[in-house]
Amino acid sequence: MTLSPAPDAATTRTHRSENYGTTDVPHGPAPLGRRLAAATVDLAIIAVPLLIGWAIVGSLSDGNGGGQMDRLVFGGVAAAVALGLLVFNHGVREGRTGQSVGKGWLGLVARDAATGHPLGTRRALLPRSGAEVVWARTAAAEGFTPTPADSSLAAIRRRRLLGLAALILLLAAAAAASIAVGARPMDFADIFHALFTPTGLDTDLVVRTLRVPRTALALTVGVALGVAGALIQGHTRNPLADAGLLGLNNGAAFFVVLSIYLFGLAGPSQYLWFAFAGALVASVIVFGISSIGNGRSSPLSLALAGAAVAMFLGAMTQAVITLDQTSLDGYRFWVVGSVAGRGPEVLWQVLPFIVLGVLIALASTPSLNVLSLGDEVARGLGTNIVLSRTVGIVAITLLTGAATAACGPIAFVGLVVPHVARVITGPDYRWLVPYAGLLGGIMVLLADVIGRVVVRPGELQVGIVLALMGAPFFVALVRRRKLVSL
Repeated sequence: MTLSPAPDAATTRTHRSENYGTTDVPHGPAPLGRRLAAATVDLAIIAVPLLIGWAIVGSLSDGNGGGQMDRLVFGGVAAAVALGLLVFNHGVREGRTGQSVGKGWLGLVARDAATGHPLGTRRALLPRSGAEVVWARTAAAEGFTPTPADSSLAAIRRRRLLGLAALILLLAAAAAASIAVGARPMDFADIFHALFTPTGLDTDLVVRTLRVPRTALALTVGVALGVAGALIQGHTRNPLADAGLLGLNNGAAFFVVLSIYLFGLAGPSQYLWFAFAGALVASVIVFGISSIGNGRSSPLSLALAGAAVAMFLGAMTQAVITLDQTSLDGYRFWVVGSVAGRGPEVLWQVLPFIVLGVLIALASTPSLNVLSLGDEVARGLGTNIVLSRTVGIVAITLLTGAATAACGPIAFVGLVVPHVARVITGPDYRWLVPYAGLLGGIMVLLADVIGRVVVRPGELQVGIVLALMGAPFFVALVRRRKLVSL
């Protein structure tokens, strides 16, 4: 019997060094339990909005003061949100990258069993054969690569146009919900009769004289605040800028308090022009102070001048309301920010200024794109910085002044909406401004609808609802590093 020689120490070290750091890559489908866990996570993402919608619809029974349209609106919203999450998570995300949220958490990849490539959006959504779910490291070792997004100019333009169309549809749906939902429950027949075949019934009067003007005002003010917020952040290059930074809200508040104190005005329609004048005076003062010295205003000087003017006007407002109880009562009603209690005449008075402001804002977007590169670069490219910034301040004053005069200071719309639009469109202000306007209209309309339902038969003002919704949403946004700088 022949004995093989024992391996020496050098041979043993050689084998160990060859195998050091290598890991076994599993082949074939992932374990069933792992796949079921990923499917459960994905199902929970879709089930959450459906369960919330079911709870809300259940709370809006006839016995609790709800109506048919209330249940239809909130049930439809819950279903639409669940459908959108399904399409994005399973269709777009899993179809292109192979990983839904659940599969990403658990380290799995869905791919075509024959080719090893991503499934594609349509195939990932529909019942499929020939697909398999494997470990992520298996897919990577076998050459799986996610489908890159089409970055051609034509594809980007097409996606932006589709996004605009989707936002227009959402805006129309939010307006319909605003007309349908209110303190008085109505069914579909009542709404249809009031809109198309009115005969003077109580429901006709409620819809045509209260809900329709209120919806139109909320939509218009939301568009104005969204566009103004995008312009303010662009001209100041400050991601935390809104109308309050330039002192516009404080100027309007000071003039409203003065009108109540000096002239005894008592309603929003009476001191509307004073609020507009206050915003205009504040913008002129801020722009004038920021231009002292070299004759040109810069983003930093605008922000500093706006903060100083806002603090001064705020102190003056507090001094007046401390001296007069009537001024305090009127100021408290106005400063909350609300679209309720404003008749159609308020909308018609501010609408020309908002339309003019939007047109100026859209026309100024090419120069704002150049200004976003920096003043020195913009000057080198031949841009008249003083003229461009002046035009922007005029548009901001018209939009913010009119919106604040009509409804009072409504926070967070001009602050949050531009960030959301920037995530969708990128930094191009030719697209960012219209996106911000549509998103602002949707945000104000939805906040108004929620405010009518949560404390029924009373109402929460839209400013309060937006503060409750906008604060945590904005905190989540600014935690993303790419949103912190412009």
